[in-house]
Amino acid sequence: MKEFRVIELFAGVGGFRIGLNRANADFFKIIWSNQWEPATKIQHASRIYVKRFGDDNHSNDDISNVSSTSIPVHDMLCGGFPCQDYSVARTLSQSKGIDGKKGVLWWQIYRIIEEKGADKPSVLFLENVDRLLLSPASQRGRDFSIILQCLSDLGYYAEWRVINAAEYGMPQKRRRIYILAYKIGSKIASEISSASNWLFYDGIFAKAFPIKAPGFLIPYEGFSIKGAEDRDLADITVNFNKKNNIRPYSTGGVMMNGTVFTYPVIPDYEGPITTIGDIIVKGEDRKYLTEDFFILDDVLPRWEYLKGSKRETKINKDGHEFVYSEGAMIFPDRLDKPSRTIITSEGGKGPSRFTHVIRDPETGRLRRLLPIELERLDMFPDNHTEGESDKKRAFFMGNALVCGIITSVGNEIYERLKGE
Repeated sequence: MKEFRVIELFAGVGGFRIGLNRANADFFKIIWSNQWEPATKIQHASRIYVKRFGDDNHSNDDISNVSSTSIPVHDMLCGGFPCQDYSVARTLSQSKGIDGKKGVLWWQIYRIIEEKGADKPSVLFLENVDRLLLSPASQRGRDFSIILQCLSDLGYYAEWRVINAAEYGMPQKRRRIYILAYKIGSKIASEISSASNWLFYDGIFAKAFPIKAPGFLIPYEGFSIKGAEDRDLADITVNFNKKNNIRPYSTGGVMMNGTVFTYPVIPDYEGPITTIGDIIVKGEDRKYLTEDFFILDDVLPRWEYLKGSKRETKINKDGHEFVYSEGAMIFPDRLDKPSRTIITSEGGKGPSRFTHVIRDPETGRLRRLLPIELERLDMFPDNHTEGESDKKRAFFMGNALVCGIITSVGNEIYERLKGE
């Protein structure tokens, strides 16, 4: 196979594209992309995407208004879709069709794949927050079950893995769930003969991110998302896990023909580790470090309070008194460890419990991280988001993924398909 045609949905500032380009830019060809932010008039992320990659075949429209016929035929669909309520209801006519909740972006992925018919992609590569495995709180795992059932109905095998980037040497403790799905009959799907072997030894995740092999069979083997009565999506919405509310899905798993195999995986990595100290600006790059990023003495007590432990009596909106408590955070953040997870509010200048603060090794002063340093924690190119405000640049990185995860998976996909 000379090239693998890719579309990138919910593209943000291009994390999937960067990761795949690093794996093999000649093989992975991004032929179409979409980025739309409904909550803002100015499309900041799309503007960065176009600035870095050009506007050819880039869509800055609400994906729900984009016809699948305008999306070119592709070999892989990738994207990080939001964690929402995936519940469905039967249509008024009780027909086979499904009514997903309006605005839930999973149903746009489903729609595109379904409408592509025989031309649907052979690989899906998706990312989400790891709480997807537990949502909603009242029916643990229901939403993920709906996704797995959709993939099964559409004719795919699937595997998933919760990956903390720092546990494989990357510079940020960022836990996310990654989902790979393979069209039944495709090259990769034909390699899956045993769910157990695929999960622990042979699968793309197993090769890219090795785990410790167990001395026993996978728990939950034979658990079916369809159940004894071959439930449909609406039935899953109503009935799944409502009585026991157990946690049916663990941090790794495989789904074949509607049957799920899952296991709490343990990373097996002994390589080099990248720390905050490795990515902070040095030498000429310190030109980006302005006085605005240093913590002034008069606001330091507020930073210390927010970062510290506390146990306080408060009153809620109903007038009831309660005790609020939280533990202390490391302050300042250690330079010899990977960073905590970047969040979208990282870029504010004011005191915050969650903003990273380090002791600058050259001046000894406390300071916030620079946009270029936040980009490095997500393994983006330096100044990838340059041109937007510091606050917006931090928001992009809080919303992004760690590009190194995508590169490692891309390398494995390439190895499986390069001879096709």
